[in-house]
Amino acid sequence: MYLTGASTFVHGVDTAFMVILGISFFFLIGITATIILFLVRYNKKKNPVPTQNPGSIKLEIIWTVIPLVLVMGMFYYGYVGWIPMKRIPDQGVQITANARMWSFSFRYENGRVSDKLYVPKDTAIILNLNAEDVLHSLYIPAFRVKEDMVPGLPNNRMWFQASKTGTYTIYCAEYCGLQHSYMYSDLVVMEPDEFWAWYADTTAVVLDIPEGADLALMGRQIVDRNGCLACHSLDGATVIGPTFLGRFGETVRVVTEGEEREIVYDEEYVRRSIYDPDYDITVGFRRGQMLSYEGMITPDEVDLIIEFLKSLNQ
Repeated sequence: MYLTGASTFVHGVDTAFMVILGISFFFLIGITATIILFLVRYNKKKNPVPTQNPGSIKLEIIWTVIPLVLVMGMFYYGYVGWIPMKRIPDQGVQITANARMWSFSFRYENGRVSDKLYVPKDTAIILNLNAEDVLHSLYIPAFRVKEDMVPGLPNNRMWFQASKTGTYTIYCAEYCGLQHSYMYSDLVVMEPDEFWAWYADTTAVVLDIPEGADLALMGRQIVDRNGCLACHSLDGATVIGPTFLGRFGETVRVVTEGEEREIVYDEEYVRRSIYDPDYDITVGFRRGQMLSYEGMITPDEVDLIIEFLKSLNQ
């Protein structure tokens, strides 16, 4: 009897894995034992005169049919575990999974966006996969599901159904650049009532800034959520892009439309860098390393990011 896995796919995938692993171990042990037997029984001292064997049709048939049966058996269990993953149901919770170097974000049908994937238990979840720059791959090990995310590929989808509440890790399983190993997120499985209460909280769609809130801290949370620190350091180190440390208010040298110039690292520069990152390229860095966050980061969120950048000068 199998224990219930984290998703409905666990049983099929694990069964195929154990069957293939069992057959592999059987042949590993059998072939190794046969080699040792032959070394002992048919060495030169015990068998000085080699014996010629003209062959055996019966033996040829046996060692052709048995491997064929075993391979077809492994194929059967693999197929049985794989085919349900491709039968995407017509009904389910539709979520768009966006991937970019080097972070995931998830957009729900009511407009809510989260850096973590929140889903209800015992409900079909249909993910519409969207890669905004290079190849990525959304992999949930505990659920035994993985699907490549190809830029521009239409109808790129995957689905699963969670069987247990809890928090599970999402990885990118396709090498997508220098900070690939930092590209991971969380999948939070909730009881249905709890999820739908979270989903219906439309106040989370609109940025709410409480009176007296730490604006710099809120800006840091937005920076973390969008994966900005995968390319921009906070300690002065050079990564993919310029560091954030102590830059606000300084004069920086940039290349604009092929011409080098000096500009002030101010509010206007930050907004332009987020929405049109290839317009002003800091000297020493390359074009095309960052995509626009137009439609992903709101103007109010940009203001909070600016407050965070200002705090790094203190």
